[in-house]
Amino acid sequence: MSAVFETTNGDVADGERLMREVTAWRRDHQPGGTHNAGSVFKNPPGDSAGRLIDSIGLKGFRIGGAAVSTRHANFIEASEEATPEDVHAVIEAVRTRVAREIGIELVREVVCLGFEDDA
Repeated sequence: MSAVFETTNGDVADGERLMREVTAWRRDHQPGGTHNAGSVFKNPPGDSAGRLIDSIGLKGFRIGGAAVSTRHANFIEASEEATPEDVHAVIEAVRTRVAREIGIELVREVVCLGFEDDA
């Protein structure tokens, strides 16, 4: 595996300011200090997965030790007691409910290894 990165010169202070802004935004809008894998679903065209999940009241929806984050609905938080099956069950329940209630098929961004429906 290899990668090529192309950069441009810029003002260091501008870059540092941008990094602080992005970090602050993430701290304010995304769950931190919890076990999660980041965004679970890709955003459908013209909308956000988190907004769709929130719109049908699934923030806080829990199966076993896994739950939809109350801070950002496109994150699944796992407690110390959560099993991979709990996390997978929450993901699939959310995907099914959004499809049934809104008519949009959410596509996973995360890969669920060891399950029949690996993304």
